[in-house]
Amino acid sequence: MQKLILLGGGGHCKSCIDVIEQEGKYEIIGILDDEKLIGQKILGYDFIGTDDDITKFSNKGYLFLITVGQIKTSNIRRKLFGLLNESNAQIATVISPLAYISRHSSIGKGTIIMHDSLVNADASIGKNCIINSKALIEHDVIIEDFCHISTAAVVNGGAVVKEGSFFGSNAVSKEYVETSIDDFVKAGTTFKGNS
Repeated sequence: MQKLILLGGGGHCKSCIDVIEQEGKYEIIGILDDEKLIGQKILGYDFIGTDDDITKFSNKGYLFLITVGQIKTSNIRRKLFGLLNESNAQIATVISPLAYISRHSSIGKGTIIMHDSLVNADASIGKNCIINSKALIEHDVIIEDFCHISTAAVVNGGAVVKEGSFFGSNAVSKEYVETSIDDFVKAGTTFKGNS
């Protein structure tokens, strides 16, 4: 099993841990977060350092996954992704065994596909994205880098979710619409495109 370090120890981290354990591909070594958390645990996994330790663990050959959530902005996830790249760190891609991923789709590095989500044919998902539980990504959809498609959201055929965007829980897009960069689609709404 490949050894994995998690970046960020909040609520989203707990959901990520569950997916990682179910996938059975990685051994979680610990979590990097704020210095004051060192010595504490989440779901049995230790906080073992801060972002300053990325290079140290990267040099040991460990992989990384960003487990900070994303609602209002993708800035923290972008920053961490940049730190990983500066350290030439290996970045994991995690896919729940309870998700369905078409073999005709593509998933970028650092992305996590969570339980019961569905990615259909010819969909393209970028780097460092969250495809959350029960999300539906339909055929020909493009999800650009640093996006969060939240729980039970539906992105319909041919839609484009631009870089850094958040698509809220139970939100639904029309077909072939396009968000703006860093867009925020509210939970429970129907997205008909930006006019």
